[in-house]
Amino acid sequence: MDIWPLKFETQGFLVIEGFASKQDVEALKQESSRLVDELQPDRHDKTTFTQGENRKANEYFMNSSDKIRYFFEEDAVGSDGSLLKNKHTALNKIGHALHWFSPEYKKFTFSKEIQDVARDIVGFKKPVVVQSMIIFKPPNIGAKVEPHQDLTYLYTNPPKLTGFWLALEDATLENGCMWFVPGSHKDGIKARYRRTPDKDSLKMAYDGAQPSPNEDEWVSAPVPKGSLVLIDGAVVHKSEKNLSDKSRQIYTFHVAESENTKWDELNWLQPTAELSFPELFR
Repeated sequence: MDIWPLKFETQGFLVIEGFASKQDVEALKQESSRLVDELQPDRHDKTTFTQGENRKANEYFMNSSDKIRYFFEEDAVGSDGSLLKNKHTALNKIGHALHWFSPEYKKFTFSKEIQDVARDIVGFKKPVVVQSMIIFKPPNIGAKVEPHQDLTYLYTNPPKLTGFWLALEDATLENGCMWFVPGSHKDGIKARYRRTPDKDSLKMAYDGAQPSPNEDEWVSAPVPKGSLVLIDGAVVHKSEKNLSDKSRQIYTFHVAESENTKWDELNWLQPTAELSFPELFR
């Protein structure tokens, strides 16, 4: 563990295998299933999680910082809005306030083990949890995630953001594990995704071009379930489409520094009167 802070600082990401016990992983997966069981697709808008969302999707998405909301895979929804898959294999993700409104995910997010990692490895002083997601990456249709930097979407000034990514199932080359460009977090933020023209707008626009590394720069990070992956907000990463018959479910949440750091008011995600960003060191 003594070398982990340096490794994280050097690479921009860090894999910690065996972080969560089998019992903890199973409890979180059962909570995921419970949340999907509660979903009633016939009464639910079939919002898909894709780039270039329409206004209706933006309202649903951008007003989700203090809620638990459901987002479907594009390939799971027909042109008429009907669901083409069983709901348990149709979802892209559930977000963005699981860390507060789901008891099991809240317990994990604010656990001493997570706090220790945030303090001792990442070096946070006064961290806050800004969002959380279950990403399902369902068999055969789990969407590709293009190369990006998390700070593009969740910007702080100065930049200080880390993703905590927990594998609830084995993440393999076949089902869409993570890929990273080691050291790319030292090259600055290539693009910003901002509310346009002002903080009250639901319209979003990119300022700058997303990173496009050469193929030989990428390093794959397949991990067994129970592994925790730390992701610097500036490191370039991606995942490929899941073309296998196995899902790749994970839980991820983002932590930002709040000491001498400002959350950008043009980020899509904003704290609300119902839920401000809770401090991790509670």
